Amino acid sequence: MQSDLVADQHQPPGGSSERRGSSPPRKPAQRKKKPSTREAKVYLQRHFTPDLWTVRNGARSGDARFTRTLPHPPPRRRRLLSMGRGPKLHLVRRVRRLAGPWKKIQLQLHGPPQPLDPDAYELLKELCPGYDYGNRSLCCDADQLRTLKGSLQLPLQFLSRCPACFYNLMNLFCELTCSPHQSQFVNTTKVNGTNVVAVQYYIGKTFSSAMYNACSDVQAPSSNVKALSLLCGRDARDCNATNWIQYMFSTSNGQAPFPIDPVFSDVEVSGFTPMNNKTYACTEGLEDGSGPCSCQDCTKACGPKPVPPAALPPWTIFGYDAMNVIMWISYLSFLLILSVLGALCYRRRPIISEYGPILDSNNPLSLNDDDLSQASPSCCETLGERFESFLRVLFSSWGSFCVRNPFVVVLGSVVLVVAFSFGLRYMHITTDPVELWSSPASQARQEKNYFDSHFGPFFRTAQLIITTSRNGTYPYSPYFGGSDVPFKAIFDKDLLHQVLDLQLAIENLAATYEGQSVTLKDICVAPLAPYNNNCTILSVLNYFQNSHSVLDHSIGDDFYIYADFHSHFLYCVSAPASLNDTTLLHDPCLGTFGGPVFPWLALGGYDDTNYNNATALVITFPLNNYLNDSVRTGKVLAWEKEFIGFMKNFSNSNMTVAFSAERSVEDEIERESNSDINTILISYIIMFVYISLALGHIHSLRMLLVDSKISLGIAGILIVLGSVSSSLGIFSYAGVPLTLIVIEVIPFLVLAVGVDNIFIIVQTLQRDERLQNEELHQQIGRVLGDVAPSMFLSSLSETVAFFLGALSNMPAVRTFSLFAGLAIFIDFLLQISCFVSLLGLDARRQERNRLDICCCVRLSEIEETKSDGVLYRFFKKVYAPLILREWLRPLIVAVFVGMLSFSIAAVNKVQIGLDQKLSMPDDSYVLDYFKNLSEYLHTGAPVYFVVEDGLDYTSLDGQNAVCGGVGCSNNSLVQQVYTASLISNYTTIAYTPSSWLDDYFDWIKPQSTCCRFYNSTGGFCNASVINTTCVSCRPLTPAGKERPVGDEFMRFLPMFLSDNPNPKCGKGGHAAYATAVDLKPNNSGVGATYFMTYHTILKESPDFIDALKMGRILARNISQSINHTVFAYSVFYVFYEQYLTIAYDTALNLCVSLAAIFVVTTVLLGFELWSAVMVSITIAMILVNMFGVMWLWDISLNAVSLVNLVMSCGISVEFCSHIVRAFSVSMKSSRAERAEEALAHMGSSVFSGITLTKFGGIVILAFSKSQIFQVFYFRMYLAIVLLGAAHGLIFLPVMLSYIGPPMNKAKVLAANRRYAGTEKERLLKR
Repeated sequence: MQSDLVADQHQPPGGSSERRGSSPPRKPAQRKKKPSTREAKVYLQRHFTPDLWTVRNGARSGDARFTRTLPHPPPRRRRLLSMGRGPKLHLVRRVRRLAGPWKKIQLQLHGPPQPLDPDAYELLKELCPGYDYGNRSLCCDADQLRTLKGSLQLPLQFLSRCPACFYNLMNLFCELTCSPHQSQFVNTTKVNGTNVVAVQYYIGKTFSSAMYNACSDVQAPSSNVKALSLLCGRDARDCNATNWIQYMFSTSNGQAPFPIDPVFSDVEVSGFTPMNNKTYACTEGLEDGSGPCSCQDCTKACGPKPVPPAALPPWTIFGYDAMNVIMWISYLSFLLILSVLGALCYRRRPIISEYGPILDSNNPLSLNDDDLSQASPSCCETLGERFESFLRVLFSSWGSFCVRNPFVVVLGSVVLVVAFSFGLRYMHITTDPVELWSSPASQARQEKNYFDSHFGPFFRTAQLIITTSRNGTYPYSPYFGGSDVPFKAIFDKDLLHQVLDLQLAIENLAATYEGQSVTLKDICVAPLAPYNNNCTILSVLNYFQNSHSVLDHSIGDDFYIYADFHSHFLYCVSAPASLNDTTLLHDPCLGTFGGPVFPWLALGGYDDTNYNNATALVITFPLNNYLNDSVRTGKVLAWEKEFIGFMKNFSNSNMTVAFSAERSVEDEIERESNSDINTILISYIIMFVYISLALGHIHSLRMLLVDSKISLGIAGILIVLGSVSSSLGIFSYAGVPLTLIVIEVIPFLVLAVGVDNIFIIVQTLQRDERLQNEELHQQIGRVLGDVAPSMFLSSLSETVAFFLGALSNMPAVRTFSLFAGLAIFIDFLLQISCFVSLLGLDARRQERNRLDICCCVRLSEIEETKSDGVLYRFFKKVYAPLILREWLRPLIVAVFVGMLSFSIAAVNKVQIGLDQKLSMPDDSYVLDYFKNLSEYLHTGAPVYFVVEDGLDYTSLDGQNAVCGGVGCSNNSLVQQVYTASLISNYTTIAYTPSSWLDDYFDWIKPQSTCCRFYNSTGGFCNASVINTTCVSCRPLTPAGKERPVGDEFMRFLPMFLSDNPNPKCGKGGHAAYATAVDLKPNNSGVGATYFMTYHTILKESPDFIDALKMGRILARNISQSINHTVFAYSVFYVFYEQYLTIAYDTALNLCVSLAAIFVVTTVLLGFELWSAVMVSITIAMILVNMFGVMWLWDISLNAVSLVNLVMSCGISVEFCSHIVRAFSVSMKSSRAERAEEALAHMGSSVFSGITLTKFGGIVILAFSKSQIFQVFYFRMYLAIVLLGAAHGLIFLPVMLSYIGPPMNKAKVLAANRRYAGTEKERLLKR
């Protein structure tokens, strides 16, 4: 061989792998005749104009050297030439060597290839193992090999994960650099004196395609992107074999010192035989024992792409919703049966039995008309009567005592209330959403605590979403060819400068905390601190280093702009971690904080990956979050407050900015609560005024101020408030924190229960006739003995139901249930003691004709006829007889059963979740942020797969269970998450996880210059340091090329986690993984670690719930595969976990409450089981109908609505229990008459006590500024009151008239004996 071409210094920007080599040397091609100088001139004259070339005589006779000297063609022309599209000069063939560094190529024409220096054998074996056999003569020397190694460090770090990929890449460069057969496939096209300044490299299409195919799937774990996105000069989707190699050999990449023009062909071209060496597919192992690439880095190794399971089809019958069809059929069947039974009963009226569906009150065969004196009560009836008598005697005696000793009772009550309420000084209100909605024992809470304790709490954020009112799209025309690129108006450069001004102004904000100035740098996330203290700012402007001058940087002349911010942007969105773009600007894309800014985090409103179509800019300022550090947390809160104030006052006519800080939601909820205080106060004032006025029974205008009971009404209200404050105080003593739900809801609940009882006591007394020789205290005691069991029944049922509701795992529901149960019971105790005493005093005042409030003033006595109240007369004379008419009762049943059927069909259609926009006031700035967040963002929250402490990373088995590279298990953590990302629409996992372990393996490879230490001290030596004492961490031996295990693994891991990425080593783990690995004390081992990826975009509550479900399913599968605990954690999991079990929790809470009401009702009604069933059925119907209302009124099921449902269960007792008990003690002869009497006596009190009181207060809530008040309080409270009143005052009496419990014979006999010879006996017989 006479001469060859050798490149001395090679600096390609792309490509890497683990094994290198070359195929055996190829047979030299047949030599062609060397052109003479004259022949060369003739060729040039024929093909080029004289001013474009010069010919210089060679050093030897007959040789020719040519330098094609173009008069500086424009950039577009230069690009065509470098791409191989312009004319080529193929005359210089026998150039001995390209000596020296690549930036200065020397022509040396002496002798054949030279033997390699033995000292470089190891280096040759490392880089080009195919040339390593003895005393090999090559066209490269030791210096050139060292230069090649340094130039290939970046590709090595990213592509060596796949041995076949990197082997093929090294083959490409080894052939160009060292092959003794360069003349077969390398052609010098341009020389300058003794320097070669351009060459052609003939490469086989088969080889280039195979090399690309082996590398196309290789991942860059720290960046969650494919490695070719960082090494191809464009997004990996747009990269192919041709443009990747062209990019590596083009001077536009900023590293190649002269153009190498690749020519792709599988056949001989112009006498050159393309280099077409053997390649390895990514599914193949290498001859040196390296295994095939992993599935993550080689799609072909994965087998078929996973297919998500098909979604369950909706349950339908005849193409319609199955529940709707079933309930329609059921309802129509019920109507048919009802009609048939009605017709049969009508025809057989004379002989209908007591238990017939429609009872004729005049039926002579009715049980109620039998001679009860001869009847023999059952044992259960006798037991019930005795229990009833015991309660009557007990409450009568207690009522008489309270009336006789009012001051003792009132004073004692006041003292106890004050003592209990004094606990409010220890009151602590919880507004932390985590404490409100997540139980400390819940899985999400425990996982959050584990994550926070090992890695620190999830960072806080302040975020801007910027849009513009400018419309339209403008085209950008790349100077170097290609189709126009449309850019949205948000990318107008003037607007970008204005956005940058805003960003810089925020960076310079200074807040004050305890006299200290707090700036962004004091609280921001700076991953490279203390070496780089720049804050992490996820902004598209960080592609321009947050600099106006870099944003304005452009290259051009008076006629054309060759590169500007458009071209830089288009490059950076495809390679955000690049330190040098491929445009003529050569500006970095890496953010000033030392990390990449991924476009899906900084842009919004684009389609697919066309980031130039973005319509919104997203700027995120991650802030440090501190665990149990109130001082530093206070500083962050102070800066966030300053940020919010600044943004509220910011104005720019060219842009619209939606913003939010971490504290924004909590601040707005607090502001909302304060702003609604007036609305709540007005609501309560209306109820108070109504209660004060409605309690009085006015007989005449003259006696208005005597008969009114304003003072008694106010006292009753104070008793209600005292019971609430006592409950709050008692639990505050115990250290139980309050919530806003407790403060806002419990007064409403206790007022409903308490006012109802007040109306029952007062109105029963007003309607009662004092018996002969009966004193006032005896009368009130007797009245209390009649009504207190009913009050005790409702209050105890509600108390037990609420206390059992405290078994809920949801803190907000548990706290509400505890406070509500105790408040209701205290209210009952105060009503039968303090209120009864005050009632006795008020009755004495009225008997003495003293004025209400001004009790010192006394009117003259006049004779007045006692009459019933208007409402009572209406219920007794009009309402009760009307709804219990025989023709109307079936219609009422049909309507209510229809409502029930509709509600049952709607139960499974109620949405689960809470739209966070509802928790904000109507005028909140956060609403705009939520709207833009849903409309523009394309990426969900980060999700961390946390491997708990205990996995042995120093063993191969432990490593294989987690990693995703060569040799790792196909069911490893990284591999399973990667597989899940392939079906992201189903799994909600968007990207391949970042893997510290895989990057550590790449970082520590002996071929890499990343891992070095000072030989003298053992300290870490960064790749950018030039020092002869720095040596590689591991030897270049077969053992050194293996993964580190044992002590060696732990020796270098801390170095990796402290290494900052730099141009010579992009795998440093400080920025990406400093917090991902929890090292044990003294670096003795690896504790907990995490592997991070992202969820897909999540907009509505169902999206977040599905993401939580899928994350946990995936983590559970991983745990089972690797036999070690792994859990998924994201910042929103702790809030949405409640919705995984909200349906079960709702059913459990309501069923437990119903069961408690049933048991208590059974006992307190004298063991009348059927009466308890009536109460439970009616309450259950109310609850089911509440779900129908929720579906109709778009009220979702969540903790707030669950609290309201539990409350509605309690309030429903008030609507039902009094009616049922009045029915059970009625002495009338038939069910219809007993139902009518019960409705007349108790219906008016229930209607005036609960319905009218609550209705007036609820209507005011409709004017609240708070959406959550409008939806969950106004709508649900209104539904509770209306449904409760409708069922208690309409449906329940009708149902009792049909299937009510039979009369308790023991109670009838006892009543006859008790009232024998009294006026009451006459009244009962009317």
